[in-house]
Amino acid sequence: MIRPQAKEIFLLGDLFDFWFEYKTVVPKGFVRILGKLAEIADSGIPIHYFSGNHDLWLKDYFPTELGIRIYKDPVEREFFSKKYFIHHGDGLGPGDNGYKFIKKVFSNKFLQWCFARLHPNFGIGLAGMFSRMSRNHTGEADKEDYGENEFLRIFSRETLAQRPDFDYFVFGHRHKPLHIELEPGKYYFNLGDWISHFTYLEAGPEGIALKRYPLENPGPELVFSPDPAPSSVGSEVT
Repeated sequence: MIRPQAKEIFLLGDLFDFWFEYKTVVPKGFVRILGKLAEIADSGIPIHYFSGNHDLWLKDYFPTELGIRIYKDPVEREFFSKKYFIHHGDGLGPGDNGYKFIKKVFSNKFLQWCFARLHPNFGIGLAGMFSRMSRNHTGEADKEDYGENEFLRIFSRETLAQRPDFDYFVFGHRHKPLHIELEPGKYYFNLGDWISHFTYLEAGPEGIALKRYPLENPGPELVFSPDPAPSSVGSEVT
């Protein structure tokens, strides 16, 4: 749907319940979505993928096989005279110290080497089971409205205080579509998910809009836009 008008596509992580690349093995499945992404990338549309907490162990498969660039750190970009702070969102802001510790463990090169020694049938199966359990557990938390205690909201406010040049903070991770005005004209957006919300963010020359693409009634629906909804021509899609 977005291919004819997209200039760039940003995927903000957690596309999989779990992803680990052995030296010559990648998880079974996902062939159609990976093939479609490769087709879009081959057509000349840059695709940027931010690894999330469920696909932390992305290595060189996406860049070499699909032509998709991988990011693990936040990225600053400017589109149509607006400055964006873009990241998956995990590990940012206050609190969640347990996960931050686990992320350090999972990021340890030696422990990754140890995990790679496991047979893929066992290693991927075991990790996939725990990942699904984690998603089911955090799924209930993602439904909560934390208000001013929303950790990515706090992070965005604190960053904006130091860097007032940012206009938009865009994250995934929470799996809940959010649009929060931090101060006049400055927003924190969360993209939501494609499991229950089917939401995405579109930025174009006329503004930015959070949209929904419900599968039961194909056709984008506007969820929120602080400005007039972007035109469908020459838009950036996040």
